[in-house]
Amino acid sequence: MRLLEAVAIILVVALALLAFLFVRREIFARRHGTVELYLRLRERPGGRGWAPGFAQFRGDYLRWYRMFSLSPRPRRTLSRRDLTVVSRRPPTQDEAMLVPADWVVLQCADSQTTVEIAMPLHTVTGFLSWLEAAAPYST
Repeated sequence: MRLLEAVAIILVVALALLAFLFVRREIFARRHGTVELYLRLRERPGGRGWAPGFAQFRGDYLRWYRMFSLSPRPRRTLSRRDLTVVSRRPPTQDEAMLVPADWVVLQCADSQTTVEIAMPLHTVTGFLSWLEAAAPYST
C-alpha cells in the first residue's frame, strides 16, 4: 500500500510542476512585447547548445526566459544600448533539427560578449526596429 501512495504522490507532484510550467508560460505570453526566441547558451558541435524560450521587450532591455524553467527571473538580459547585430544567417543544416528552418539566426555583440539568438522572420523586423529606436546617449 505504501508503494502505491508514494507513486501517487510522485505523480501529483510531477503534474503540479508541469501545470506550473504551462501557467508560467501563459502568464508571460499574455503580457505585451513577448516573443518566442531561442538563445544559444553554449557552442556545441552538431548545432547543439540552443535553448528554447521567450523574451520580453521592457524599455531598453530584452529579457529572455527559458521555456522549461521554474524561475520567474530572466536567464539573460540584453541591453539595447550596448547591443549590435554582427551577422544574420539561416540556421545551418545541423541547427535545423533544433531551430526551425525558416527562422533567422542573429549573432549579436554587446560590451561584454557575443550571443546568438534565433527567431522567426517577422520577429526579426520588430527586434531590429526595437534596437534602432534606442534613445541617443547624452554626454
